[in-house]
Amino acid sequence: MTDEGEPRLYVNRWGDTSDPAPGQRGSYRDICSCFDQSRPHPRARVGFHAERQDTSAPGWQHLLELIDEAAADRREEFRPLTVLSPEERRQIITLPPSIARLTAVKHLVLYGSNLVRIPPEIGAMTSLEEFTPYTSYRLHWFPYEITRCRKLTRSTVSTRALFGNYKMRPPFPQLQPSLDSVADLDLGNLDPRHWGATAIRSCSVCDRPIEQSRLHQVWISLRVATDVLPLLVSACSSVCVAALPGSARDYVPTPHKGGQVDQPASDWD
Repeated sequence: MTDEGEPRLYVNRWGDTSDPAPGQRGSYRDICSCFDQSRPHPRARVGFHAERQDTSAPGWQHLLELIDEAAADRREEFRPLTVLSPEERRQIITLPPSIARLTAVKHLVLYGSNLVRIPPEIGAMTSLEEFTPYTSYRLHWFPYEITRCRKLTRSTVSTRALFGNYKMRPPFPQLQPSLDSVADLDLGNLDPRHWGATAIRSCSVCDRPIEQSRLHQVWISLRVATDVLPLLVSACSSVCVAALPGSARDYVPTPHKGGQVDQPASDWD
């Protein structure tokens, strides 16, 4: 589901995780200034969010408990943000790798989140049929591993917040040069401002371990469920990059490194 103007919502069918209504105090998610989500600036410079998750935060600890509970009872719908307090919701900027255990979840609801990234472990949620990160305005891209969710057919994403979206065509962050060896790279403690993630463990395409291998990161825009999403690929070889499918129609046709790449005209042109 794409967004057309997106009025601010205070009561919604996915659970009330929105900011306070006018006249109330506080905001439970941070403001994002990566790019203008209301006017096109296709030649602007953008980057990844540099924040790291505070794993000692009460919100993070509470989220871990909720995931344990959901995995244990094999629930089919998971709405963790509706259970967290507003302060706890603001503390969550990514999801833990343990979401890989949510193999029974069919609907993942992250409405109004403060997320800046989704971990590749979402690809292990093989029962996922519907994904709702709507109004998560700091979430600009997704891991390629989400394409492993073969049953995923419905999504509700704020597309104006996405890199390369058809409305605004904001640019993509420039990716790092491909590496012939990762021997000198601490793959478990990466700088997210350069790599988009704090850890890269396996190839997005073939799932083999990246350790002692090469590392090729590229962008590709693909239709995932209802929406075309910008996907970050972390591949172990040029062969895996070459195995990627063709991009969605009216998007950059081949995998690319981001930066000042030529994109099709936006809806504003």
